[in-house]
Amino acid sequence: MSAPTRQRPPAGTPARRFDLNLLPLAVALYDAGTVTEAARTVGMSQAALSMALRKLRAQTGDELFVRTSRGMVPTPRCRALVASARPLVASVHSEVLLEQSFDPTASRRVCTFALSDVGEMVFLPPILERLRTLAPHASVRSVTLPPRELERELENGEVDLAIGYYPDLRRHQFFAQRLFTHEFCCLMRSDHPLRGSRLTLEQFQAAEHAVVRAEGRSQEVFEQYLERNRIRRRVALFTPHFMSIPMIVARSDLIATVPHAIGVWFARFNVKLRVVAPPFRSPRFDLKQFWHRRYHQDLRSRWLREMIAELFNDATDEWKVAPIVE
Repeated sequence: MSAPTRQRPPAGTPARRFDLNLLPLAVALYDAGTVTEAARTVGMSQAALSMALRKLRAQTGDELFVRTSRGMVPTPRCRALVASARPLVASVHSEVLLEQSFDPTASRRVCTFALSDVGEMVFLPPILERLRTLAPHASVRSVTLPPRELERELENGEVDLAIGYYPDLRRHQFFAQRLFTHEFCCLMRSDHPLRGSRLTLEQFQAAEHAVVRAEGRSQEVFEQYLERNRIRRRVALFTPHFMSIPMIVARSDLIATVPHAIGVWFARFNVKLRVVAPPFRSPRFDLKQFWHRRYHQDLRSRWLREMIAELFNDATDEWKVAPIVE
């Protein structure tokens, strides 16, 4: 049996795919008239541009540029090629490569942040205050979403940033930036029978506690710590809401262990409450901002992330825990 013969491509069909990366070089050489000047324009060496020109000649089957006493003169085929390529190259530079600007003062888009109820108390007031100054026409929306739905909304851009403690957002499609690290404190009424700035372990275990089982995940850190260290307490109340804790604790002998920022926030606005340290070194958790990789280079997203990082960091942390002397 004879070997199969190689089929030639029909006339006019290129044997190989055309390298579109060569088009800007053709336009630059056409405008410059010399390899030296064209190489300087595109930021290449003369040798690299000469090699690119050889590839372009091989792909088009035309000399394209002929060296004369007046420099590199284009052939008719080259003129037609450049005429077609110039609008495409200009469009890529103006619409793709040229970085667009973002003006927050003119933006009317809604800024959407995923926050827990605890997160709203800590993060939302400073965010709203700053945005009203820098982006006065933009409105703010706060949402609380289950993990899968939050991932989806971050991906499609319905949520700009998730701020707080979100241990589920660890997949490769998300970026995260640590803002600050917090721990836990105990909240009790100001005239509680137990005195002092720190509870003993015996006092902690003997007292009755109000425990928050909220949608926010930070409380899990504390519950897991107690379980790992086999620390038991007497729970008199389970509630899914942080907002009821100040009223409940202020009118009872119950103790509530909450994130330090929330304990400080409650005690700051309610003289009937005070904050004390737990009888052990509190577990710590990082508060971060999260965004989807689709928007990593988006100018509006970058501006929002920079604003959040300026508002919330170790240096500006108004709820910072004072060092504990052991």
